[in-house]
Amino acid sequence: MDSMWLGAATALWLGILTSISPCPLATNVAAISFIGRRVGSARHVLLTGALYTLGRALAYLALAAVLVASLLSAPGVSHWLQKYMNKLLGPILVLVGMVLLDLVPLTLSGGGVSERMQRRVERLGIWGAGLLGIVFALTFCPVSAALFFGSLVPLAVKWESSVLLPALYGIGTALPVIAFAILIALGTQQVGKVFNATKQFERWAQWLTGGLFLAIGIYFSLAYIFEAF
Repeated sequence: MDSMWLGAATALWLGILTSISPCPLATNVAAISFIGRRVGSARHVLLTGALYTLGRALAYLALAAVLVASLLSAPGVSHWLQKYMNKLLGPILVLVGMVLLDLVPLTLSGGGVSERMQRRVERLGIWGAGLLGIVFALTFCPVSAALFFGSLVPLAVKWESSVLLPALYGIGTALPVIAFAILIALGTQQVGKVFNATKQFERWAQWLTGGLFLAIGIYFSLAYIFEAF
């Protein structure tokens, strides 16, 4: 039970870290601002933020749930993962930690919105926020891809959780977006300051998480691959 609580807290933190990573953070604020300018009241801006957040969280939840359930539903794959998951986690966490510490450069692109998508969102009004959330969620940046595919999915497989951990990850990605939606609804004067402060926090959070993942990955590798303990 204690390990499951640890897994739940980790999934929630990974979601928060994903949402405040540079590329997703910029697209989140830009998306809410873009749609928010086209609706009148603060209530509509908050509704826009909620719909955008819901779309993004549901996309992460659906994708992770399908991947984890598929891996666990195949008897041969499930048995192999249960047997070797601890050995796999070591190198995976080391690699993700190195990505978070900028020791491994990645060149994935992400975050852009085509003019066609912008026009479609404008036609849908506030309901387009949900569509935009789904699109942005599935457009992975290097850090978000590492956190999602390299950390959340393996952890969800390890704890055989195809719904709970992905759901907590989705909630984690939603929390900062809701906060920015509230700020934009109240007024844009403080958004820039909070955005810059969040970027500073994200830098330290990413390095701290990367260092922790690197240490845990080395420990898992020594303990389960090399059986040093």
